[in-house]
Amino acid sequence: MRTIRIWQLLLVGLLATAIGLFLWWQWPKTVTVVTASRGPAVEAIYATGTVEPSVTLPIASRQAGHLLELVVDEGQTVRKGQLLARLNDSDLTSTVTELAVRANFARQYFERLQTLGQRNLVAKLDIDRAKADLDAAVASVNRANALRDFMTLTAPAEGLIIKRDGEIGQFIPAGQPIFYLSCCAPLRITAQVDEEDIAQVRVGQAVVLRSDALPKQVFDGLVSEITPKGDPVARSYRVRISLTDPGQLQIGMTVDANLIVETRDNVLLVPTFAIDNNAVWVISDNQLHKQAVVTGITSAERTEIVSGLAADSQIVTTLSADFREGQAVRIQSSQP
Repeated sequence: MRTIRIWQLLLVGLLATAIGLFLWWQWPKTVTVVTASRGPAVEAIYATGTVEPSVTLPIASRQAGHLLELVVDEGQTVRKGQLLARLNDSDLTSTVTELAVRANFARQYFERLQTLGQRNLVAKLDIDRAKADLDAAVASVNRANALRDFMTLTAPAEGLIIKRDGEIGQFIPAGQPIFYLSCCAPLRITAQVDEEDIAQVRVGQAVVLRSDALPKQVFDGLVSEITPKGDPVARSYRVRISLTDPGQLQIGMTVDANLIVETRDNVLLVPTFAIDNNAVWVISDNQLHKQAVVTGITSAERTEIVSGLAADSQIVTTLSADFREGQAVRIQSSQP
């Protein structure tokens, strides 16, 4: 009798479980939907870039020496020929003085020989030698003056000092830049494009740019140059982008660049995350139906639907692995 009661309880439990599973299976699932819309679809190549001057001139002394004076600093605008800095030229000044004295003596000696030559008291060879010594002395003075002038740095063009390397008293080797001058052309963007995408990039291509430093602004640009040799390590190609209007962009800022490959107007669009294996779940008569679609231009947010979907379809955006055809649903929220 006890065994029969246990079996009865087991049967009741199994029946209750089956009824629960049936109710759960048939219970409407809550989903969020969005209505397919029409708008422009943009296919773009994404790249990261940096704002830089089109022309950067390093300014260095051709002579080594200790930095004696800094007249300008980073961030200052300078005019052509303006004094920027001076290196200690005391040694060269002494050399110029010494060579000038020698040149003056050579000139006086040559002039005396010329006078004597007119009286036929000196051989012409001696006069020619004195003239050669004078020319050599003058050349030495000119060279020493030029070397001394190299110790004074001036701006080669009008522009902006974007970097300074050197402190007063520091020894500066010959040829080491003390200043970097941005000049002669507007700012540009240098971006790195993945080698898989470079075939779709062309000169004159439109580019849309954004910077985290200026989140509310969008900048327009055009591809101006494409490097013919890629970087085999980074697997990318360098692309130069000219700016229509640099606005508040500053040298060194990073930007996100979207190189426009193709634009299509008035196409059917759905959220990209609502597409799963070239299919979407749509709602009809409060039931789920899986609809195969053909996609076109795809971006991170929206995807073009070429065929397979009606314009007013309600697309489920809360996808689930347990969706099944004909399943009853209840719409929790809907977006246009």
